[in-house]
Amino acid sequence: MIVDCHTHIDFTAGDDLLSEHLSAAETVDKCIVLANISADDDENKKLGEYVSSHKQKLIGFAFAEPSREVIDEKNLTLITSKIGLSGTVVYCSACAFHPAHSRAMLFYEAAEQLGMPVFFHNEQVLGCDAVLEYAQPFLLDEIARRFGSLKIIIGSMGVPFVEQTLAMVAKHPNVYADLTISKDRIWQVYNIVVAAYEAKVMDKLIFGSGFPLGRANESIEVLLGFNKLLGDTNLPTVPRGDIRNIVERDSLSLLSINK
Repeated sequence: MIVDCHTHIDFTAGDDLLSEHLSAAETVDKCIVLANISADDDENKKLGEYVSSHKQKLIGFAFAEPSREVIDEKNLTLITSKIGLSGTVVYCSACAFHPAHSRAMLFYEAAEQLGMPVFFHNEQVLGCDAVLEYAQPFLLDEIARRFGSLKIIIGSMGVPFVEQTLAMVAKHPNVYADLTISKDRIWQVYNIVVAAYEAKVMDKLIFGSGFPLGRANESIEVLLGFNKLLGDTNLPTVPRGDIRNIVERDSLSLLSINK
């Protein structure tokens, strides 16, 4: 099974982008769509309607900002039962809250009770108002220690804090890292994959394309082909089978998401 664990949709961009997203998703068996930052519930509702129209292919993660309001089991149950989303995504850096904020801890407790994975999306923070220090993966250590069965995904390998990400996935059984592939950043991809291989955590990486910035077919081609690109060098390589396992990993089972 191939699961694209990292895609986005801008619902203000029109039907062409939706069609493009569905076309890109044809390459994979399942596709997770992460809600974008929103000041109200419209984003989650629109995402719920979109994924419910394509249940065989799409899985939605709701946007949550637990530092702004209390999010308890009742709220999260509505997200799953009424809106039809299967997980949550938080943007600690962009929303300027510490991952272990007291209200956020109540949110993680509720998510753990309901078996909802939490995706921490903090990669490539460009806004000057974002708090980069809150994007550091080691700040999730307290959360992973307290909520041992909570499924945590560190988005885009926690770039630029990749070493922290490798330490977190090595330490905690239920912490995973999303390896979002960009065909324009092959050298970065190479270094991340080699570092993960040397750290012996390849089994904790899940595949993502980062749509609309990337497409699943292009991302898979980059990931499976960079050993060949480096064939005439003396740089270290990673066994192709280990790389293929990232692409073909049954990430939904790892994250306890119903298929």
